[in-house]
Amino acid sequence: MIAAGRIGRLFGTEGGVMITLYTTFPDDFQMEEPLFIRVDELAVPLFCSSFERRGQSSAVAHFDDIDTERRAEEWLVGREIFIEEEEQDDDEFYMEDLIGFKASVGRQRGEVIDYYDSEANPLFEIKLGDKQHLIPAQEEFIAHIDFEKRTIKFVLPDGLLEL
Repeated sequence: MIAAGRIGRLFGTEGGVMITLYTTFPDDFQMEEPLFIRVDELAVPLFCSSFERRGQSSAVAHFDDIDTERRAEEWLVGREIFIEEEEQDDDEFYMEDLIGFKASVGRQRGEVIDYYDSEANPLFEIKLGDKQHLIPAQEEFIAHIDFEKRTIKFVLPDGLLEL
């Protein structure tokens, strides 16, 4: 959950509220998506029955089931609102992120010490023992990457490295 704003005060007599929006509030917010408040450390979803932006950093909102000033005052005013964090594709990374990873090629162990970005032939520079080698940064040569342990396992065709 990402903090996206704070409910500041009542607006009108039917449970409407003024919200100060943080920069994390999405520009393309859709009312079908719930906003959340925390009640006793639990995320409680709130669905908007109306939502109107007032400039870049504020909005007026009415929420389903909050239809009186008393309910809005009791449940909403002063609370921070949250949005669900967008899911990110865990498979995406930059090759430069692999610099510093422990590398294994067969039984040899070493480290990725550099990455050379070239459209024609991107390369990893790895150090195995006291020698440095250039390995094509191609998907078919990478058997496994463990981001938590910061390791990468290469499977290379015979003759690519002179060990």
